[in-house]
Amino acid sequence: MWGNILKYVGVFVIAAGASIWIGQMGSKPASPDFALPFAANAQEATETAEATEIVVPDMTIGAEDAPISMIEYASFTCPHCASFHADQYKKLKESYIDTGKVKFTFREVYFDKYGMWASMIARCSGPDRFFGMTELIFHNQQTWARAGGDLEIVGELTKLGKIAGLSDDQLQSCMQDADQLRALVAWYQENATRDEIQSTPSFLIDGEKYSNMSYEEFAKVLDEKLGE
Repeated sequence: MWGNILKYVGVFVIAAGASIWIGQMGSKPASPDFALPFAANAQEATETAEATEIVVPDMTIGAEDAPISMIEYASFTCPHCASFHADQYKKLKESYIDTGKVKFTFREVYFDKYGMWASMIARCSGPDRFFGMTELIFHNQQTWARAGGDLEIVGELTKLGKIAGLSDDQLQSCMQDADQLRALVAWYQENATRDEIQSTPSFLIDGEKYSNMSYEEFAKVLDEKLGE
């Protein structure tokens, strides 16, 4: 087990010699210019991602023709995001997403390398299992995000990946995918800049930005847009 984990960590820590940092762990992203493990700077990452023509898909759940579009910007290391998914999201899913009223999109925000690694593992599980993996990562945030150093954190994330049905080979391949990492960073920067994301979780409901709210407040906004 530890041999495989060392392979994962080695890509980000040993071979690269640098880490992804977008400011301290917390709720506010810093400048989009940051050091990357596979590129000298953010501009190089963007150019590389464009050169490899990797398209990063939005992860979406709900009816494609739902009358309301809701986008969440979240970091996997953000405690407020974990709380949202443990409470408001479950109620929103039952009342609005599963009933065809809301199409819900999840977009990752990268505060730190650990959130980046979690994102890569979540996406490794594929679109059909992404939201289940997302809930698993948030539910266990206190365990994996505070496991210790890089080796221990990757170990805990690897366990979650295996719970979701990923093999050692799949996990290793995903966490060694430098082109995907560069593409994700460029994708994040473009989204966060365009939508002026300053904190997480943040939401766009039919293009209008909202901060985190109680379920009752979300329901009021959604009902007004639905004319109910």
